[in-house]
Amino acid sequence: MTDDGKSDPVQTSIYPLKTGVCVVGAGPAGLMAAIRAVGGPAPVWVLETNATAGRKLLLTGGGRCNLTRAGSPEEVARAFDESPEPKGRAGRTVKPGRFLRYSLYEFPPESVRQFFQSRDLASIVETDGCVFPAGNQAADVRNLLIRETEKRGVRFRYQSQVHEIVRAQEGFIVHLQDRQISAGRVILATGGLSWPQTGSTGDGYHLAERLGHTILPPRPALVPLVTRETWVAELAGVALADVTIRVASDKHSPAVTGNMLFTPRGLGGPAVLNLSRFLTDALPSEPHGIPIKIDLFPRMDESRMDRCLQQLLQTHAKRTLSNAVSELVPRQFAQTLCRLAGCDYDLHAGQLTAERRRQFVATVKRLPLHVIAAEPIAKATVTRGGVSRDEIEPRTMESKIRPGLFFAGEVIDLDGPCGGYNLQMCWSTGALAGRSAGRAN
Repeated sequence: MTDDGKSDPVQTSIYPLKTGVCVVGAGPAGLMAAIRAVGGPAPVWVLETNATAGRKLLLTGGGRCNLTRAGSPEEVARAFDESPEPKGRAGRTVKPGRFLRYSLYEFPPESVRQFFQSRDLASIVETDGCVFPAGNQAADVRNLLIRETEKRGVRFRYQSQVHEIVRAQEGFIVHLQDRQISAGRVILATGGLSWPQTGSTGDGYHLAERLGHTILPPRPALVPLVTRETWVAELAGVALADVTIRVASDKHSPAVTGNMLFTPRGLGGPAVLNLSRFLTDALPSEPHGIPIKIDLFPRMDESRMDRCLQQLLQTHAKRTLSNAVSELVPRQFAQTLCRLAGCDYDLHAGQLTAERRRQFVATVKRLPLHVIAAEPIAKATVTRGGVSRDEIEPRTMESKIRPGLFFAGEVIDLDGPCGGYNLQMCWSTGALAGRSAGRAN
């Protein structure tokens, strides 16, 4: 720290070579862990590869930062259990929700909101249960966390990549490029492999593996999907609100509902990202793709949809069919939708036959597409895989293999749906890891 109490962003030799708790990673989990680890005589250090803290945090929620999810710890825990366990991982015994339950009760969504509220950052709950800072600025969240760490005397060392962590007689030796740091306890909060431009490059996996931990292969989760159909490229950037998507070949597959976006290669948006949790592990074994069906109007059954369409066609009988349909869907999508339904989009709306109308209704209620791939993990919001949950004590976040080593956030094999779940996981595991590591500080 400098004389005025601010964190020194430049690597210099003024830092001590010994500390009580060393946090690797200055994302949401790492910052929360550092805040909760403070309390002993030795300083808490945070090591970060970037030139500043919380770069990925700035991108969350489209730059608004979906802080958490309105709901009970039990509801959040269940959400992490929704996606199936990947094939080939049957040896694991601890389900995600069960693993998270203790940390979620220790630092639940309401406590997260109170944490920020007590530091003059109010939050708002939207109708879908997502919680955002009142100012809708992710930077407000990041800046508050940095101020809180500095207030508590946490020391930052930026642009410092950790090359190796080795067990020492008392704690660990953390190897940087220009020096070694002796730490009584280490918290790994390095994130996963998603959005590598923010510093999430998978370093924590290598560090944990060298310390004896099992790393489950990282895969993309909450990721845009690639479709076999190429017509989607014509609609890139067009968004649809409140659609429901399900796997057409599986009657028991869960339906996901939310906003959707056409991309140059397929589909994106919250509903698609949530769907990806159920598909990414199965896609490699499905060379012909996975068929899905999209209900563009899930609030209406087919009978009501048919009546709605009849009224629309009568009201706009002299307009072209695509022009009339643009009252229901974005104008750019109207022509394509007519074509997919086998209807002439230049036909006058009033001339559409009953048979063609029923065919149109069937299309909008069950729009068929085939998912052939997920976009690369670099485009994923969250990483699936990482440090095995079986090797971490869920009541402390401490390693069962290397005492004194703790884990927090996305570096652990945990991934939840869109809507604040994953940030809540970071806050809860970070708070628990920091408190546990700080007890002996």
